[in-house]
Amino acid sequence: MRQQANTFLAENQGYVGVSANIEQSQQVSKKEVAVLSQAYDPFVRGRFPVGVRTIQALDTERDRLFPCEIWYPAAAPHAGQDLAPETQDSFTAPPMNTVRRQSAVRDAVARAGTYPLVIFSHSSGAGRRSATFLCTHLSSHGYIVAAMDHSEVLAGELSRQVNETPEQKSERWKALIASRVPDVLFLLNHLLCSASVFDSHVGKSEMTVNPTQIGIIGHSFGGWTALAAIEVEQRIRAVVALAPGGSSQPRPGILPVKLNFNWERDVPTLYLVAENDVSLPLAGMYELFERTPATKQMFILRRADHMHFMDDVEEMHEAVRMTPWTGELAWMPKEMLPIAELCSGEQAHVFVRGLTLCHFDAVLKREENARHFLQGDVEAELARRDVSGRKH
Repeated sequence: MRQQANTFLAENQGYVGVSANIEQSQQVSKKEVAVLSQAYDPFVRGRFPVGVRTIQALDTERDRLFPCEIWYPAAAPHAGQDLAPETQDSFTAPPMNTVRRQSAVRDAVARAGTYPLVIFSHSSGAGRRSATFLCTHLSSHGYIVAAMDHSEVLAGELSRQVNETPEQKSERWKALIASRVPDVLFLLNHLLCSASVFDSHVGKSEMTVNPTQIGIIGHSFGGWTALAAIEVEQRIRAVVALAPGGSSQPRPGILPVKLNFNWERDVPTLYLVAENDVSLPLAGMYELFERTPATKQMFILRRADHMHFMDDVEEMHEAVRMTPWTGELAWMPKEMLPIAELCSGEQAHVFVRGLTLCHFDAVLKREENARHFLQGDVEAELARRDVSGRKH
């Protein structure tokens, strides 16, 4: 776990609705917003059992075989199996070969229907299963969610080299950064063009992706990836950026990624960031938020650091904090607070799960209750669940 965390870091105003039309047509009182939002709770698990499967997607142009994880609504007979320890999926997480569980049933029969698609992009040094707490939550509410191991995980030329010179490191970082958006585009095309992704040994699946309801989530380097993808991918309709990279003044040792924000349309964007983020501080989040040329909203999780957007928050945070960093990253352990002084992993997961789902429900599914929820007193709703967050 510590090695995984080390690799991860070493490489590394108010909501106005989804469009002007909504602002003009949805004139509701504070009382009406409160009543509507009470009937909608994005923090609780959804009504669908969740299935999960791993596929191998071959990019012939770059000669890369990408392992991809797909989460999806499962058929009714799987109800409860995704939450029961004896039937839910377990997997081995590299590099320490830690056995972990996720709230999903491996290779479950897919539930027939057409669903929105959300792409998840992981942080540098992590992998496709780095935020199963979030991906399974979305699928329980009727989303297909897909994540890949990005190129730097599987392409040897993008891995850190022994006795690497500063010039070699700079060139490798450039190649690594340049691979990210093409990875996302490849995965999206693969899922939209393949009719057999959800087929099982039982037979052909009747599950399909709705090509008009596509969103993207990314954490850290993945957050940068999600924001950068909007410049070249017109099919993405909504973005959730979790503590994204891309500010103009990255800290030493953090990937120097940049964002142009050359967006040609309004893609509603939600920023979820951490108050005590040492790696990607709030100042950078404010900068990105102000530069985002779209309908946007930001919530800040109090007493939280960069690892609060991943599975195994407590273990990951302490692994990073207790590492004796040297060189460019020597500043890191000196500035990180002990996990005991920060919010819990479960509190962070409540924050991320609920607000991410609400944003996609409002934008992709155009659900009125979700829109009204985001227009209401979200801070009070978080506080009711013992989560401290504030709206920027």
